[in-house]
Amino acid sequence: MAKRFLQQWDLQIMVIPAILLIFIFSYIPMWGVLTAFQDYSPAKGFLGSSWVGFKHFRMFFNAPEFWLIMRNTVVISLLKLLVAFPAPIVLALMLNEIKNGVFKRVVQTISYLPHFISWVIVSGFVISMLSVDNGSLNMVLQNFDLIKEPVNWLSIPEYFWTILIASGVWKDIGFGAIVYLAAIAGVDPHLYEAASIDGAGRLRKLFSITIPSIAPVIIIFLILQVSQILNAGFEEILLLTNQGTNVVLRPVSEIIDTYVYRVGIENYRYSYATAAGLFKGVISVGLLVIANWVARRLGRTSLW
Repeated sequence: MAKRFLQQWDLQIMVIPAILLIFIFSYIPMWGVLTAFQDYSPAKGFLGSSWVGFKHFRMFFNAPEFWLIMRNTVVISLLKLLVAFPAPIVLALMLNEIKNGVFKRVVQTISYLPHFISWVIVSGFVISMLSVDNGSLNMVLQNFDLIKEPVNWLSIPEYFWTILIASGVWKDIGFGAIVYLAAIAGVDPHLYEAASIDGAGRLRKLFSITIPSIAPVIIIFLILQVSQILNAGFEEILLLTNQGTNVVLRPVSEIIDTYVYRVGIENYRYSYATAAGLFKGVISVGLLVIANWVARRLGRTSLW
């Protein structure tokens, strides 16, 4: 009894530093949202800065770029939801059908390695590949006589969303598939045996056993993805547009996060930037609650 008590006490002691870290780095900084309701000045601090209510929110909503950045944010996020979200599921289902264990492990390893490469390197690779001067894509297309002159792909707004989504899928598809492969591994093999006895083929097993079995995992990740509708990807967009200096791409690349960085942070408008960020956070929480409520109403798996 005493030994068990000491083990529980040791576990509680080990948890205390983690709780302190979460409190210090996650909860204390939340006081910073107060700057959204102030004309914040670093010299005056939170207590000395004057309160202005919803002034910065109104400025953000009335900004000439507001509807443009909202359109770009939502469209890019929806494209990621429609393309990037199901891609790991499809890859996991395809890998699950591979019977050669060595080939399966090689493909899986190659597919998830890009996840561990930073966006700085990935963006440099993409920019180099799409470059007018010795870019591999232009060279391949010219060799096949598909284009006569090199194309500056990153200076044509119509191609930016495709480039952004494709690079994101390439980077994260393998790592995302790991979760679904783990879920597939947990499916009862007796179900497949019973289906084989009934004469079910691979496709029948896929749609009748595999996908329904991993549906709870898919729904949980879908709920979380819906809550990130206003998080279109700050780092990759900023790097692919050359730190936001590519003015040609701004009509299709400016999202809430890059706008906050460019207009708020770089111009020291901390209260304005905080207001825009708080707006995004509130909408994200609302979308999370709505998506979870819909999933629960439909009788599906939900977060709570």
